[in-house]
Amino acid sequence: MKVLIKNANIVNPGEELGKLDILIEDGTISDAAKDIQADAEIIDASGLDAFPGFFDMHVHFREPGFEYKEDIESGALAAAHGGFTGVACMPNTQPVADSPAVIEYIINKGKKAGYAKVYPIGSITKGMLGAELSEMGALKEAGAVALSDDGKPVVNANTMRLALQYASHFDLPLIEHCEVPELSAGGLMNEGFVSSLVGLKGIPYTAETIMAVRDILLAESLHTRVHIAHVSAAATVNAIRDAKARGVKVTCETAPHYFSATDE
Repeated sequence: MKVLIKNANIVNPGEELGKLDILIEDGTISDAAKDIQADAEIIDASGLDAFPGFFDMHVHFREPGFEYKEDIESGALAAAHGGFTGVACMPNTQPVADSPAVIEYIINKGKKAGYAKVYPIGSITKGMLGAELSEMGALKEAGAVALSDDGKPVVNANTMRLALQYASHFDLPLIEHCEVPELSAGGLMNEGFVSSLVGLKGIPYTAETIMAVRDILLAESLHTRVHIAHVSAAATVNAIRDAKARGVKVTCETAPHYFSATDE
């Protein structure tokens, strides 16, 4: 089967391509050029943009164990409908993705689904309990592309230090949820005027920033890389910006609600 997309404005970082036709044969792009002529189903994309496939490096496909929330097939299908050709899924499954068996299971289920490609993230610590490091080498060999304890911080600084060292040895990015539990415990929203007004216990932004600064300093001292997940505080952004200026191998991500809404 052939599909010819006509007059699409091609958006590709680093390239000024402008309007091109895109020829797709049996599900694969075979050509992108001006005025392609082919015996194919034609889609007129005048006024529309065509992008490369997006990649989401932080999704939650809750299989195995929590399929009633999301399974690999439904998540991969949703990703494909949204224009995402690849995703990396967090290890908050049951059992936790802390063993080669679970990593291989996720990969095989993703291949069987056949939609967006699914790349598993293994856990930093066994059971995501923050105590004993996972078998990082075995996880990498099984197909894990990164390590994270997802929504749980690695509270013990020495455990985090060792994790950064071992992850670097296996060339695995380490994704950290930055939160000081004793500062955020029981909190329901950002601490400030609004939390006081509505009578809800707030979470100070320092709960995130203190942990982020700790991890940045550990990565800097070890000359390793660290990735800070879902940054929500301006102070954390400033700390990351300053670290990058110093040459620290730190990257970060945020989420739409953090830059589109406030506690107000």
